[in-house]
Parts: sequence; structure tokens; C-alpha cells
Amino acid sequence: MRKKILFVCIHNSARSQMAEAYIEKFANDRFESYSAGIEPGKLNPVVVEALKLDGIDISGNTTNSVDEYIDGHIQFDYSVTVCDETSAEKCPYFPGQGKRLHWGFADPSSLAGDVDDKLKMTIEIRNQIKIRIKQFLEEE
Repeated sequence: MRKKILFVCIHNSARSQMAEAYIEKFANDRFESYSAGIEPGKLNPVVVEALKLDGIDISGNTTNSVDEYIDGHIQFDYSVTVCDETSAEKCPYFPGQGKRLHWGFADPSSLAGDVDDKLKMTIEIRNQIKIRIKQFLEEE
């Protein structure tokens, strides 16, 4: 039986979407992955492009609210917050029986610069998330 993992951040538009995508890419046979935000927004188009450059298409994804999962109808083995440290006070706490983890990553939605600068910095964040997912899977 696959373990269930939920990635949570503020808007579910970037970091949690990337983490969910990499779990699906590397361990879909071991994990059923979900992502959500406390204030769901719209998918970040720069994140969509950064993942596309790594062979992953999330363009059809929707953003989800933690409210969809808070009632406990899905029992998560892991809930992972992926907010950056400067936004940690806004980073949601997700109740449940599973193990809670926090992996802090910068927010691609708050990056400054032109589209090329934002893409370059988003790729760096994407790569950090990818490495952390691989480490988690090796430890799991």
C-alpha cells in the first residue's frame, strides 16, 4: 500500500506543486502525493516552465486548499510544510496522525527581476526541492 504525503505552503502555486511533482516522478509506486495551500492562488507560470524544462508537465494542475483535507478523510503518513523561513509564521500547521516535517524553500512567487531572472532563480529552487525529495526517498 502506498503511503500518503501532503505538501503544504501558502498558495499551493509553486513549492508544494514542485514537491508533489517530484514525488510523483520518483516514487509514484511508493507514495500517493497531494499538495495544498492555506490561501490557494493560481499556478505560477514560471514554476510551470521550470518543471517543463525538467520534463514534468503540471500545466493542468489546480491549486487546492488545506480545507479540502482538514476533515481527515485522508489519513496522511506525512505532512510537509515547504514555506521559507521568513514566512514561517504564516506556514500552516496541518493536524493529523502522520509525521510532520518542515523543509524551508524560498518562494518563487516573491522573486524580483525580469522573466529570465525569475526563471533562473526558480530553477535553483526547483533543484533544491528535487534534491530534498531524493534525500527523503533514500531515508524513507
